[in-house]
Amino acid sequence: MVVSPQRTQRPWEGSTGEPPPVAPSYDPECSLCPSNERAGGIRNPDYDGTFVFENDFAALLPDAPTPPGVDEGWFATAPAVGECRVLCFSPRHDLTLASMAPAQVRSVVDLWRSQEAELSERYSWVQIFETRGAMSGASNPHPHGQIWASEFVPNEANIELEHQRRHRATHGARLLVEYAEQEVHRAERIVAINDHWLVVVPHWAYWPFETLVLPRRPVATLGGLTGDECDALAAILPVMLGAFDRLFETPFPYCSGWHTAPRGHQDSWQLHAHYYPPLLRSADIAKIPASYELLSNLQRDLTPETAAARLRAVL
Repeated sequence: MVVSPQRTQRPWEGSTGEPPPVAPSYDPECSLCPSNERAGGIRNPDYDGTFVFENDFAALLPDAPTPPGVDEGWFATAPAVGECRVLCFSPRHDLTLASMAPAQVRSVVDLWRSQEAELSERYSWVQIFETRGAMSGASNPHPHGQIWASEFVPNEANIELEHQRRHRATHGARLLVEYAEQEVHRAERIVAINDHWLVVVPHWAYWPFETLVLPRRPVATLGGLTGDECDALAAILPVMLGAFDRLFETPFPYCSGWHTAPRGHQDSWQLHAHYYPPLLRSADIAKIPASYELLSNLQRDLTPETAAARLRAVL
């Protein structure tokens, strides 16, 4: 990966947009607000906390049909068996994780844990994620996340699993636990830290303000966290996400998700969360992978040390 600070100095002639308007606490047109109607005439309950429902447009199905013409050679296919759910963090249309109190975030953490526990009994992989903001591809501004649970372990998780298993076999320790210790020791890329969690712009970060959220002791799943660790996570997430929002004075778009251990691989896996925000220089200018990056080599627009320092400055 190449660091190319010159990219941020050249004149910008690409497209820009306007920051989103301030959201109301309730939107009668929102399909995720309490008591409102969703697709197909389904109506939400008048919920007053978190709310989970089966995705009305699920990409994975528990009874997914076998594709026609299954080929075991170059064009092998298989049914994508799984479940998709939507997780509303709050009944309030304007209350994001960045603006929630730690007690409210703790209720979201508990929801993640209970969903992980249930779905991991049936599926090999449970992907908890959040897409925030239209720039990142969110189809609804109501603060919410999703879970896609699948019988198969996805490509990115398989790559991480291979590296973590190899490190554990060679060094007898978990890769990301040792990595976290090195980051704490160097203190160059840390955004926020408490007794149980580390938020860092990783050494390999590609997105300008990419962050990694890591527990500071070996733990493979959200369900393996202690009560104190859950409270500490609920405290540090709004700190990080609030810094995102203050950086360009706008609700920060991002793609994020938890990587918890695939079923049967808890010994080598370390729980962690990735946050990938696309904003580069302002509230309305996103980083877009260019042709050279897609075809040849990824380039970074600023160093991870610079990104971490800018986030720390607005905590």
